[in-house]
Amino acid sequence: MLCSLCGTRPASTADGRCTVCAATHRARAGGLMPTPARLDALRSPVGLSKAVCVLLGAAAVADVLAIAAGIHTRMLLADGLDGGFLAVDEEAWDRADMLYRAADRLQALTFLVCAVVFVVWFRRVRLNAEVFDPRAHSMVPGWAIGAWFVPVGNFWLPYRVASGVWTASAPADTPGGRSAAPRGLLNGWWAAFLAAEILSQVGSRAYEAAETGEKIIDGLDMIAFCDALEVGAAVLAILFVRRLTAMQTLRAMTGPLPVERAH
Repeated sequence: MLCSLCGTRPASTADGRCTVCAATHRARAGGLMPTPARLDALRSPVGLSKAVCVLLGAAAVADVLAIAAGIHTRMLLADGLDGGFLAVDEEAWDRADMLYRAADRLQALTFLVCAVVFVVWFRRVRLNAEVFDPRAHSMVPGWAIGAWFVPVGNFWLPYRVASGVWTASAPADTPGGRSAAPRGLLNGWWAAFLAAEILSQVGSRAYEAAETGEKIIDGLDMIAFCDALEVGAAVLAILFVRRLTAMQTLRAMTGPLPVERAH
């Protein structure tokens, strides 16, 4: 059975706490430990991380289906183009359009559900990071949710939150300090996510505004490229979630960094 407080280590006391959490509780009760080092405030992100990874996988599958539907629609249009004039069988076009829009709705649904669970997981790891090292952050924990809803600011604010969480969750013995922990995965995920979101908006507008066969095909090509980029971003997001969750699990075993008493 895991500890009833941190959920990451085996319980070893009668009240269901692990050795570290029990010792921390006694130290705090005796005034021997500063309040930022509250190991009993840790909550395991493992369960949420598994749910996020499953939903990210589902979103990637929806993207692949959208790519297939887009390719089918594109081929139908390309075969119907004759000297700049568009001649497509109406029944075939209706089926292709219905399939393409169904794939688009599936994408939107999986993205929405995945985004909600991801933000819940993101808040969990941010709160844990506050326990590991409250000095590693430039933004308060509430921004783990709020940062995603700030117009324009959501291009970089969530990354700032993630950067602080990454630093606080890195092993204490990282060469060059925890802030020097390799960030290739973090940076790669965020770059792919931003690129996919921005280009997706551009592609959708180009497709909706298209009035000729060539323009519609160009819009479909751009959307297909964005969908492929979203698949890559989903894969990087899965790796990011798994890595950060593993980092926090290891950090929970070593406890918080020492915090100096105020004199």
